[in-house]
Amino acid sequence: MIIDDEILFRRAVEKDVGTLVDLYDQAARWMQKRGIEQWKPGEKDAAHFVKKMREGEVWLAGDPDRRIVGAYELWWSDEEAWGVQPPVAGYVHRLMVDRRTAPAGAGRRMLEHVERRVARSGLARVRLDCVSTNPRLLAYYRNAGYRVVGEFPHKEASDGRVYGVILLEKRLDRLTVV
Repeated sequence: MIIDDEILFRRAVEKDVGTLVDLYDQAARWMQKRGIEQWKPGEKDAAHFVKKMREGEVWLAGDPDRRIVGAYELWWSDEEAWGVQPPVAGYVHRLMVDRRTAPAGAGRRMLEHVERRVARSGLARVRLDCVSTNPRLLAYYRNAGYRVVGEFPHKEASDGRVYGVILLEKRLDRLTVV
């Protein structure tokens, strides 16, 4: 377990999949209520999160009372959006916060945790993709130091719908690893 500014980070295990599904569905409902076409409730099930735990890393963020305040997935490749790439980056996916329990700034602190985790692994960049129809989310990532490096207009969702994503990355060469 890693403690970072009153947020405790730990790797998710299989018994956490129900919590992860709930976080995802809660975030998807929040987006839908605000007219953001991105995630759909029920789109990511327990099997998805178990698979991601086996292929990469899934992290939970908790408060000092051990209530879960968020989670994210860390992948070591993302050929679907980025194509075949040399192993220079970690890829963050499904950055989720529980809007009922997360303190202000929790999402940014989770991004910083991703960045330190990737830097500790010896890699130089963190990459992510952001749905192109969500300008607020794009601005959020840009304000966190990520820069636009491309666009992939034909990403396919599990339900077959096609959507565009903006590709962003942050170089970690100046990041101090603690």
